[in-house]
Amino acid sequence: MKKFKEALVPTTPRVDGDEDIGEVRNIVGFHIRLAHGAVYRHFTETFQHIDLTQKQVSVLWLVDDRADIAQTDLAKRMQMDRATTMAVVNRLQARGYLVRGKSQSDGRKQTLNLTEGGKAALVQAKAAILEHETWLKGRFTEKEVDQLIEMLARIHE
Repeated sequence: MKKFKEALVPTTPRVDGDEDIGEVRNIVGFHIRLAHGAVYRHFTETFQHIDLTQKQVSVLWLVDDRADIAQTDLAKRMQMDRATTMAVVNRLQARGYLVRGKSQSDGRKQTLNLTEGGKAALVQAKAAILEHETWLKGRFTEKEVDQLIEMLARIHE
């Protein structure tokens, strides 16, 4: 089973006085980086037994939600370039989780669908996501979660 290096790297332990970080405390990007690191570490720990990356899980989920999605449409929705999308799809296809087909409406496009193995992997991934999201959302009230999503969307949309 593949292990993520990030999950094995110890984080710097907190020490009394660490909270005094000076003016950097007011840098939004600094806090986003720290939050991303904490979320990513928890994700990799939660997903260690599944051996799927965040992008792979997102692709499986989107393909499941949109049967016969074109690979180009997948790339747009995932906000990934074509090369990255192709690499992720190739890996998932090699594992037997996805199949490519030909679009009925546009012969130039390839469609994507989950195999039974892909559906089973997605069921496992959704259970791990529930665990991960429960951990993450547990730090906030329901209203704060809605506000956080809205605020983060302002940055990436």
